[in-house]
Amino acid sequence: MYAIMGITGQVGGAAARHLLDNGQRVRAIVRDKAKAAAWAARGADIAIAEWSDAEALAAAFSGVDGVFVMLPANFAPSPDFAEPRALVQTLIAALRQAQPPKVVSLSSIGAQHSHGLGLITQLHLLENALDALPMPRAHVRAAWFMENIRWDVARAQDEGRLASYLYPLDRAIPMVATDDIGRTIAWTLMETWFGRRVIEVEGPRRYSPLDMARALAAVLEQDVEATAVPREQWAARFHSEGMPADRTGPRIAMLDGINSGWVDFAGGTTEHVSGRIPLGYVADELVSAGHGVVESAA
Repeated sequence: MYAIMGITGQVGGAAARHLLDNGQRVRAIVRDKAKAAAWAARGADIAIAEWSDAEALAAAFSGVDGVFVMLPANFAPSPDFAEPRALVQTLIAALRQAQPPKVVSLSSIGAQHSHGLGLITQLHLLENALDALPMPRAHVRAAWFMENIRWDVARAQDEGRLASYLYPLDRAIPMVATDDIGRTIAWTLMETWFGRRVIEVEGPRRYSPLDMARALAAVLEQDVEATAVPREQWAARFHSEGMPADRTGPRIAMLDGINSGWVDFAGGTTEHVSGRIPLGYVADELVSAGHGVVESAA
């Protein structure tokens, strides 16, 4: 049995599905029992635990063959990253108590660096803390999520534009579908290893903002133009979307790191996985799911 955090989200859910599809048992860790019904119907064991409850997490991590851990998304942490630091401490305390035989974590491209990461700093902190544990651990460093294109569907549909914070517009960067990340996590959990692993995962090819616009244009069957959002407008735009004005810095720093090439795969002795799912498939799924109707943010 494998314990899975974030199972109601994209990556955790994909990891659990691939484990179940391969005949493995899953323990679904949820904060709200009402959200566990679909997993219970598939035969998953259900564990109720808040992200901040070390005792409950330790119980959920006990008696299993491996654990998948992650941090909840936080796009506006405090300048000192106090919130993710506290969650990392709780997670480590739970793992020390439970002593599972192996741990797989969701990390990010660029997490090998100690600075210039912005939001990715949270995952650098997670990796460092996990590396102090005695059990085997594997960090799955994922590329830019293809599913981020969901925020562009409405504008592409209504205005024929894709407003990009990534530039130059013709520069291709590593991107990956969350299902490919989940598949990598599932297979890693089912493997046996010792010590520390770093597994980089991206899609079958790299994509630029122009490619993103082309993918949406093909699905929507209309012209979609990619335009770069001027950097001097980023903070105001993020604030208008609900982000506190004094907390836009980490998101801007992350984008600067990606655009400069600083946030990239480490290469070298790390393992590298190329996924199967192309950007066009993800764009088609998002449009078919109605994201152009329900989403309004760029």
